[in-house]
Amino acid sequence: MVMAKLILLINHAFFVNTVTYSRNVFIPLTNACRNKCYYCGFRSSNPKIMEINEARQLMRSADGASEVLLTFGEKPDIHEKIREKLKKMGYSQFIDYLLDVCRLAISMGFLPHTNAGVLSRAELRMLKRYNASMGLMLEQAVELECHSESPGKRPEIRIKTIKDAGKLRIPFTTGILIGIGEKREDRIYSLEVIADIHKNYDHVQEVIIQNFSPKKGTKMESHPPPSIQDMLDTVRMAREILPDDVTIQIPPNLVEDVYPFLKAGARDIGGISDTTPDFVNPDHPWPELVKIERCLRGEFRLRERLPIYPKYVKLGWYSSEIAVVLQRLSDREGYRCRN
Repeated sequence: MVMAKLILLINHAFFVNTVTYSRNVFIPLTNACRNKCYYCGFRSSNPKIMEINEARQLMRSADGASEVLLTFGEKPDIHEKIREKLKKMGYSQFIDYLLDVCRLAISMGFLPHTNAGVLSRAELRMLKRYNASMGLMLEQAVELECHSESPGKRPEIRIKTIKDAGKLRIPFTTGILIGIGEKREDRIYSLEVIADIHKNYDHVQEVIIQNFSPKKGTKMESHPPPSIQDMLDTVRMAREILPDDVTIQIPPNLVEDVYPFLKAGARDIGGISDTTPDFVNPDHPWPELVKIERCLRGEFRLRERLPIYPKYVKLGWYSSEIAVVLQRLSDREGYRCRN
C-alpha cells in the first residue's frame, strides 16, 4: 500500500512538472477577414490568398513538425477579390479550398489544426474529418470597443461555435486576449464561461492566456500592453477557475521568461516552428527550445505533444481520415513518439 501511494505521488509530480509544446508549420492561407479589430495587424484591405502549391512548399520545408497550423481571417470569401481568386483556383467557396489543404497536409504526414474564426455547425462537421483539433479564441465574453467593427467578435456567436465544437466532440483550443480594454472582472467572467462550456462538453483541451501586443498602423498602436503582473494574475485565476484537465497555455514569443507563468499554473507553450514565423505577431520570433529549457530552471521538463492532446487520443476523438498519421506520430501515452 505504501509503495502504491509512493508511485502515485511520483507520477503526479511528473505530470505537474511536465510542460508541453508542439512542433508546427504555420500556414496563413489568407489575410482577408470580415472583422476589423482595432489591434490586428494581420488583416489586409488588399487581401491575398495562398496558392495550394505554396502551402505544399511550406509543408515540405517543415522537417520534424507534426502539426500544420492553418490560420486565416474570418469569412474570407466575403471579399470579392478572394471569391474571384477562388474561382480561378477551381473553388466555389473558401471552405472547399480549406478542406483540400487539410487533405494535402494529411497526405504529407501532418495533423492539421485549423483556426477558422466563427463557423457553422455544418462547417465544423466537415472540418472535423480532416483536423486533429481546432481552435477559436473567445478573446473576451463581453462587448468591447475594439470589436465594434467586428461582427464575428460578438461573444454570443463565438460561444456558440465553441459549444457546437463540443457537441461534435472536436478537441478544441480557446483562450482570452488580455489588455484590449477589458476589466479584471471581465477576464474572470470569460474564464468562467469557458469552464462552464467544458464542464458540459468536455472538449476544451487548452486555454491560451495571450497578451495584447501593439502593432504599428493599427488603431491601438499606442495602447499599452498589459503588465506582467496582470498576465500572471490572469494565469493564476485561470488555474483556479478552469477544470484540472484543461491545460493553460502561454505564448513563449510574447513573454520574456515563461518560468513565472509556469509557477502560476501554465503547463503548455503552444506550437513552435523552425520553418515559419508567427504571422499574427511577426515582430516576436519563436524562441529556440534551448532558450526555453534554460527558462525552466531545471524544475520543469519539456515534452512534445501533438495538436490533439493525449486525453483525446486515448478517447479516440479523431476520424478515420487522420487515424494512420496519428497512430504513426503518437506514443502509447498519446504524446509525440520519439523516433
